[in-house]
Amino acid sequence: MTTAEQRLTELGLKLPEAPQPVANYVPYLVCGDQLFISGQIAKDDAGRVITGLLGADLSVEDGKSAARHAALNILAQAKAALGNLDHIAQVLRLTGFVASAPGFSDHPVVINGASDFLVAVLGDAGRHTRSAVGVASLPLGTAVEIDAILKIR
Repeated sequence: MTTAEQRLTELGLKLPEAPQPVANYVPYLVCGDQLFISGQIAKDDAGRVITGLLGADLSVEDGKSAARHAALNILAQAKAALGNLDHIAQVLRLTGFVASAPGFSDHPVVINGASDFLVAVLGDAGRHTRSAVGVASLPLGTAVEIDAILKIR
């Protein structure tokens, strides 16, 4: 078990199987020492898509939880690509999309759910640059979608 997987266990979490694409794209792509991970949506522990609009159907705390679930899927894709989470040298970039009701402006707080989670699991290697963007809707009605760029060893 890798250090990151041990931290997941300590947090009471299990790495899910890497989700399969729902359209014509690949879930990840390695280019040199970087791993690009396609947008990962928020699914709960039972594999159901977490749906709704922040500021209407869901609270900020619900959104942060959805962002954590999306980040867990990012790690699942990284393991599928690399075979071992210890090959992650640094999370370089996250782009977080938040399905939002008009007037909702706490997108950064929602995406903190993913950022805080990655630091908890990967330590300093989980610190990253990022954007948090509000949108009218996301695929499958999900509340949050996040993509990532990782530096690998």
